[in-house]
Amino acid sequence: MAATFLSCQQLAQLAGVSVRTLHHYDRIGLLRPSQRTEARYRRYGPPELLRLQQILFYKELDFTLEQIQQLLDDPAFDLTTALQRHRQALQARHARLGTLLSTLDQTISHLNGTRTMLTNEELYAGFPNDQAEAYRREVVAKYGPATIAAAEQHLRQLGKPGLDQLIAEQKDINRTLRHLRHLDPASPAVQAQVARHYANIVGFWGPAVAEADRPAAYQGLAQLYLDDPRYTKQHDGEDSPAYAQFLSAAIRCFGQ
Repeated sequence: MAATFLSCQQLAQLAGVSVRTLHHYDRIGLLRPSQRTEARYRRYGPPELLRLQQILFYKELDFTLEQIQQLLDDPAFDLTTALQRHRQALQARHARLGTLLSTLDQTISHLNGTRTMLTNEELYAGFPNDQAEAYRREVVAKYGPATIAAAEQHLRQLGKPGLDQLIAEQKDINRTLRHLRHLDPASPAVQAQVARHYANIVGFWGPAVAEADRPAAYQGLAQLYLDDPRYTKQHDGEDSPAYAQFLSAAIRCFGQ
């Protein structure tokens, strides 16, 4: 059965993009037509349709065109694996949007005169009950009571929806970074996600860590991810030392 080829106008209409966008993708080498007519009109076949789908998926995940091209042109790129990871990432985004809706509802409630404050138990959610207090004592001993009190106050001011949003965003970032593990930790695509990771960590710290001290404190996490077994559990509670090593290396490259 002969392959069906689409004109630039037909593909633009099918994919919901502009003809100008397809022309731009062609100029930068991101999506080239497989054929041109005698009149030099572009013609796109099935491989180009699949590649455009991948481009649109990655754009939905906030990748730049340069990063998308680097990913799609990587010899290790596998379409089936990419589709599975896109599905996971979209599920994570769906969960994050649910959290945002919850945040809006809580904000409306706050403006109407109510406010949900976090308890100590909620601040350390995710740790078993018998470990939460031990973990708090550990961080107080390491960073000092004033720093931890300031961090806890910051999180209480965020409220439960704000904390849930930070946690959901962190999960989304980790899923995306796991998707990029085949790349060099210093590559632009990885470092763009590390920048998101840094901003997310700063969101947890708040004013407890002075702005001038944040880069060094963030670099300290790189070693922590290697030394502390709790930080290798980055994938649905499963031990993932390979990911911890990748993230540690990516953090060390950040800001260089």
